[in-house]
Amino acid sequence: MSQYKIIFTGPVGAGKTTAINSISDVPPVKTDAVASDMTKSRKSATTVAMDYGVMNLDGGEKIHLYGTPGQERFDFMWDILTTGGIGLVLLLDNSRLDPFQDMKFFLDSFDSFIGQTSVAIGVTQMDLNNKPTIDDYHIQLQGYRIKPAVFSVDAREKNDVSLLVQALLYSIDPGIESE
Repeated sequence: MSQYKIIFTGPVGAGKTTAINSISDVPPVKTDAVASDMTKSRKSATTVAMDYGVMNLDGGEKIHLYGTPGQERFDFMWDILTTGGIGLVLLLDNSRLDPFQDMKFFLDSFDSFIGQTSVAIGVTQMDLNNKPTIDDYHIQLQGYRIKPAVFSVDAREKNDVSLLVQALLYSIDPGIESE
């Protein structure tokens, strides 16, 4: 039985906890605490260590899903969580002030890990703010050596998050068959 590990990252409120909750086949483990800094203006609780869930695949394979804290002050967890990972899902909140700055920050922060694995980018909150567009994200990514899948996702929708994970898996192994 094969077991794999995928990391979800992104800024506070981008939907990491919600995405893992929507696709996990087991009740997710969450390490939320009451938000006590500028985060509380966006949401009442925030992840302080990690979120954890599991996707069960055909044949008994499992994908372990780990969500990082979005706050930079908890970035020591990022290296811990990426150890042994096969890829990164970057969630970006399109309603934030500068989602391109968020994208650059997280791509730079996880550059070494992405260089050894792969990344797929999901843009959340496009229903609240449809600018920038997905095409704008592709234009911003032109300066990077990577060409990740980028698309709009609703982190509450299992199918959206599943497609994002499938895009990541396909970028790791183009021979993989989607189910």
